[in-house]
Parts: sequence; C-alpha cells; structure tokens
Amino acid sequence: MRTTRATPARPLLITALALTATGSLLLTPHTAGADPRPVTREKAGPGSGPGSEAGAAKSPVGTARQSLTAPVTDLAAADATRGYPRRQVLSPDPEDPADKSVRLGLTPYHAIAPELNALQALGDRVSVEVAGRSAGGRRLYLVTVTAPETARQTRTQERMRELIENAPATAAKDRSLRAGYKTPVFFNNNIHGNEWEGTDASLALIERLATADDRHTRELLAHSRLYFNITANPDGRIAGTRANAGGFDLNRDFVTASQPETRAMRQILIDKQPAVMLDLHGYVNGTLIEPTTPPHGENYEYDLFLKNTYANALGMEAAVNGLGHTPAKDGVQPAQIPFRDQEEGWDDWPPIFTPQYAAFHGTVAAHTVEIPLQVNNAAYTSLPESELRRRSAINVDVAGAALRATLDFVRARRSSLIADQIEVFRRGAAGAAQVPVSEETVPGVPGIGPEDVYTTTFPRAHVLPAGTTATARLVDHLIANDVRVTRAAHSFRLGGRTYPKGAYVVDLRQPKRGLANALLADGRDISDKVSVMYDISGWSLGRLWGAEVTAVRGGSLTGVRLRPVTGAAAVGSVAPYGDLRLRLDDPGAFAALNSLLRDGVRVRRAADGSAIVPASARARAVALARTHDVSFTATALTGTTPLHRVRVAAAVTSGELLALREMGFDVTPVSTAVVNAGFDWSSVDVLFVSSGLNRAALTGSARTALDTFLAGHGLVGRGTGGAALGTGAGLLDVTAVQGNLDANGVVRVVNSGPVTAGAPDHGFVYAPVWFTGLGAGVRVEQSYATGAPLVSGHWRALADGSGGPAAAAGQPSVVSAPRAVLFGTEPLFRDHPKGEFPQVAQALLTMAHASSGLVEESG
Repeated sequence: MRTTRATPARPLLITALALTATGSLLLTPHTAGADPRPVTREKAGPGSGPGSEAGAAKSPVGTARQSLTAPVTDLAAADATRGYPRRQVLSPDPEDPADKSVRLGLTPYHAIAPELNALQALGDRVSVEVAGRSAGGRRLYLVTVTAPETARQTRTQERMRELIENAPATAAKDRSLRAGYKTPVFFNNNIHGNEWEGTDASLALIERLATADDRHTRELLAHSRLYFNITANPDGRIAGTRANAGGFDLNRDFVTASQPETRAMRQILIDKQPAVMLDLHGYVNGTLIEPTTPPHGENYEYDLFLKNTYANALGMEAAVNGLGHTPAKDGVQPAQIPFRDQEEGWDDWPPIFTPQYAAFHGTVAAHTVEIPLQVNNAAYTSLPESELRRRSAINVDVAGAALRATLDFVRARRSSLIADQIEVFRRGAAGAAQVPVSEETVPGVPGIGPEDVYTTTFPRAHVLPAGTTATARLVDHLIANDVRVTRAAHSFRLGGRTYPKGAYVVDLRQPKRGLANALLADGRDISDKVSVMYDISGWSLGRLWGAEVTAVRGGSLTGVRLRPVTGAAAVGSVAPYGDLRLRLDDPGAFAALNSLLRDGVRVRRAADGSAIVPASARARAVALARTHDVSFTATALTGTTPLHRVRVAAAVTSGELLALREMGFDVTPVSTAVVNAGFDWSSVDVLFVSSGLNRAALTGSARTALDTFLAGHGLVGRGTGGAALGTGAGLLDVTAVQGNLDANGVVRVVNSGPVTAGAPDHGFVYAPVWFTGLGAGVRVEQSYATGAPLVSGHWRALADGSGGPAAAAGQPSVVSAPRAVLFGTEPLFRDHPKGEFPQVAQALLTMAHASSGLVEESG
C-alpha cells in the first residue's frame, strides 16, 4: 500500500530507478538498467545551460511543412463502405542499412511493408490501412485484426459505436449492442522512436492471431477488433531518436496536436473509440505498468478508469513476471505498478500523453508500459551488439506478455468494459457528477487515499465570442478533438450575462465533456499536492491562444437557439478600397506579413506595431486573408519604417523552430558547432537564441564574427541561454534569475512595452526566468503579476525559499534594449501557446530593423 507524507519527498520512482540501475551492476557484466531518471523535460539540470547543444533544433524546412499541412486519413469514412478484411498491397520502401533497428536485431522500417503484405496473405483476419504520414513523410500503418465482416456487418458495428457515444443512455439498454458489439482495443507502438520493441512484439502477435485456430482466439476475434499502430514514429525508429523528424516528442503533443503523427493517433482514437489501449515504451527496470501516482487528471471519470486500468495492470504484471526473467539470470527486475508501488513522480495529470488523452475518448483501461532493459542512448553505442540483441529479445518478450495479458483481460471483461465506456459518455451527456475514488467506489484497488481524489465541478458551458482569428482557430481545434461546438442564432442570456448572436457555445453536457473542459478551463495550481510533476501541469488554451473563453457556472440553455457547427466561421476580410492595415496580433497575421514581404510588397510599419499594406497589393491580401483567416482593414496611416523580409539565425528548441516557420520567417538553424565552423552572418538579419549557442565556447574568430554581427543587428533571447549570450556580448546589462527548474504553468503577466503591446495578460513558463539589476537603457516589456502569478500548474520555491512564484511576482519577465530583447517566459513552447507567438515575432521584427532604427509616428 502506498504511504502518504505530509511533506512529500523527491519521487520514490526516481530513487527506485537509481537503486535498480546500481544493483544490476552487481548481477551482470553489462548494466541492465534504465536512465536513472525518466526523460521528462526539454531542459533541466546542469547539462542544459547556455553551453548545451542538446536543445539546438536542426530539423529541415520540409518537416515543418509536413507538420503543418500533412492530411490525416478519415478512417471512419472508410469504415462506412467496406467490410473486413481490407487487403492492400503496400509498395516497398527503399532499403536503409543505417536504420538503427538493425543493430538491435529488430525490424527495420523498410521491412515493415513487406511483412504486412505477408501477414495479410495468411488469411482473412488481418487488414492494413495507411493512417497518415510522419513529419518525415513516411507511412503510418494501422493494422486491424478481427474476424471477417461483411460491409453490412461493418455498418452495424459503426452504428453501435456511434450509439455508444451519441446516445449512451439508449446504448446502455440495447441488448443487441451488448451481445454483438466488438470491443475495440488499441495497441500503440514506438511513439518514442528509440523505444523500438513494441513494434516487433505487435508484429509477432499479429502473425499468431492471423492463423491461430484455438477456441480462445476465435472467441476473441469474433467479439473484438484489435488495432495496432505498428510504429507511431517511423522517423525516430530509423534515426534512433526519441523525437520525430521535426524534433518533437510525440508523447507530449496531444493537447496541441502540432505533428502529423499525433493527429493520426488522435483520429484513430476518435474513429475507433477503443475501450482498452496500451502505449508500449521503454526503458524502466522492472517493467513499469500504469496506472499512475497522483495527481490524477481532474476531468476524468477516474473511478471507472482506475478500476479497469488497475485490474489489467495486475494481469500484465503476472504475465511479465511469469516469463521467468530474474535479476540474477537476466538483469530483469520484477514489474512495478506506480499507483501501488510509488508515492509520486509518475502522474497522469496532463492529457499530453497518449493513454491520458485516450481516456477522454472513452478508453477505460489505458496504460503506458515501460519495458525493462535499456538499449537506447548511451547503451546503444557503448554495449556490444550481442548484448543489445539479448536485451532487445527480452524486451520483445516482455512487451508480448503485456499484449497477450491484455487480450485475456478483454476477452474476460468484454461486457463490463463496454458498459463502463457507455457510462463515461452517459455521465458527460447527462451532466452527472463525477464519482470520487475510494475503497467503496473502486473495490479491489488497494491503497486508495485522499491523495488520489481529484474531481472538478464542470461549468454549464463555455462561451467563446466570435470574430477573432484566435477564437476561430480554437473552435476548429475543439472540433478536431471531437468536442461538440454550437453557435447561437440569436443573442442570449446565460448565467446572468448576455452574449451576442454568433457566439460559440460549448455545452458541457456532452459525451466528451472531460476533454472539452480540459482544453478550455484555466486549470488549477497543484503546487501543494506533490513535490514534483512528470511534465507540464497547466495548459489552458483560452488563456494561451489569445481567445476569450468564459466558463458559465450556472443557468439553463433551454430556449437558446444553438446550431451545431462543423467548423469555425471565417473571420478574414479585406477592405474594398484604400491602403490596408494588418494588426500583427496573431501568428496568422505574421504568416501573411512574411508572405507579402517574400513577394516584394512594400509594407511599412506603423507606430502601433501594425503593418500598412499598399492598395496595389489588395488581390494578394484577399488570398492571404482566406489562407490565414486574418483581416486587412482600411486605414489612413502610411507607416514610417519600411519592412523587409526577415531572415533569422536560430539556436532554439524544436517547438520554437516550428513556431517561427509557422509564422513564415526564413529560419536557418545554428549552434555553437555551426558558428565555429564559419557561419555566414551576412545571410541573416537577426539572431534568436534559447539553447545550443554558447558564446564562451566559440573560437576567437567565431566570437568576433558574432559580436560584429550583433553590433549592427539585434538579438532575441529566451531563458538563461539567451540572456547569457546577450549580456556576454554587452548588448544589455541585466541579471537573469533562474527559478525552480521543475516549475511550469500558466501565469498572469502585465504588459508594458511595445514588444508586448496587445499581448494576452497570461503567459506560459517552463523553468521560469526573471530579470533583476536592469542597467541603463533597459526597458521592462512585461512583468510577472504581483501577488500570486501562477494560475494553473506546479511552481514551488526551492528548499532555501528561492526560485518560487513569490520571488518572481512583480519582476520583469521580458526586457529590451536597443539591440536585444530577452524573454523569461516560454512564448513558443512546443508550438503551443499560440497567443504568445506575436511577442517573439514583434521582437524579431524590431531587432531585424534595429540597424536603421524604428521611427514612430503620431497617428
């Protein structure tokens, strides 16, 4: 049973992993352990400061284009016209002997298509579809294993699936559904590219299921559909990297869905509606099998989720331990279940992880499974091939045991799993209260205590006034996540307030209310609940995307004329005559501006930071207004400063690089190594640094070239890395104060300068920084709010009292000087806080034109 401390210590999980890794040194010639601390954060610890190369993104422009535009297959539409099996012959991929899977004795990506062709040929149970393409352009394969279905039977299954979501109260009473609906099960593999073995375990299982003629297999496939995402991250599988070709950790992307692989997985979850899912990862020794430690996501129907997830975890644990691998013989420790075995440190609070996101689509048993023996990172290069292959074979064995145990669980509990999925949707549609977990409400799960109780009071609705690009973007994002959005046909009153005609209304009495509220609510400050979080703790899309979202706590929607929408109404427009004014308050507006500048349109900047576009470019503006959903209004202003195309040298994270390219900037990735090799500074106009460029590590000639460039151009910096370069080059006199490295969340800010003019009054922090000791000529552009700046997330002071939100309150979060702007917040984090993007874009414009100066006009 898990114990509770009044003041939680550092996570027991981290301690356990460290001891496991150390202990295994005594047992085998090669340490059969894991990283001593799970990979969680993009930057933390001594290796991530200004001298670190780890955060310098290098992805090519093509991956950004693919990330932003890659289509996702509508699998539900395909289901409507075809039965099973759905055979297709996959064309082969070019053989790649450099595929990192080869050294491990695992299936390289180029061998997957031929193997799937062979599996389809084994009988009538295996079907293959292409669910989308990766950021690197590679096919994403979804395999379905089930007993054959006619097209009519498939349509019946689809009607049942829709009934479960759309009319759960009716579905609960439907006897034919109870008897005939096939339980959907989803196995997600290789989402982290250098955690390979789930793919091979799934391929082996598919082969067995394709031909097995025992009673249990026939029964399973007659009453289930098994979906296998063979490799969620083919780019990373080939390259041996955790991230995809765009540099993104896909298992941190489900709130934002910035990557095509994430959008493909999202669509699978929506279209297939799995009741059970596994996400196969590595490497934690012994095998880690969720459910998790606190805090638990407050928007889940956690009683149903915990009941089923814990029961399946026990079955997987028994299966994994039953393989007979031992510490002495194999270096394999017994399996562990965080909910039972750890106090904190492996939580399910944010829905950025696949299993936690799946729970909002009706998955009532969802697990991350971390197989035991490390073969990636340092182990991949330091261990002999024979040892790597030994470990990989054991890992495939362990992953296979987890898969098979889950099938036994599904076969035994098919009816109750579907009943619980129906109940998740019924509670949402009915506006029913959540059921707090306890030993009475979740019998059979030991150790439930008050530390496990997380619930919320759902608003009656969220209302979003229409008319802005940010709101339209958010509405479309909600719909893409299968959240139901309506629009008011007339003005209406709700909760004591009047809302205008055309306002969007997200009624929280809908099947997926948990996801709707998770995306739209402010969230809460959970700093007092646990000592540390696994990853982000606050992510409010309304606050961070720049859209006005009102949570209406009471009132009735009866009599309010609301019509469902399948997409946001376009807000882009162009004035019919005269010069045009483009407000630069949205990422889409900067994309439009940069497109105009690339086309050679003579654009000028006005004193308020907006762009003045000549009437002669009206036709181009019409096209851009349609593409980016932005408005060009009539103006009498002429502007003063001619704007030119901005070319950015960027030593930044992958999320920042994608955000810059999303806004249309021409970006050249740089790093300490690139600059030392002789970078051509004449090819760029401004430098943006957050990670991977350390001035002190430059050669003498490279440092001179950099300083010469900065003397005539400008710097935009973020965090301690950007500040170190700015102060080291003498561009401004400030001290960057690093807050708690484990802190993150949504914060209140006060904007006070031209760079942040018109920006939202909330920002995002991740290892927050603030600035003190401001010298001459340094201006405060933005400050953390006084009092308690953290709105939602996790931000504690350090043991000595420093580094916390009280220390940051009222302190500058963004500062500027004539040739530098420094950010202590994270305005481009993982391509996520889109309402913050314009702050960086304004800074880049200002610094790129610093050599000529900005002349302000009076009106």
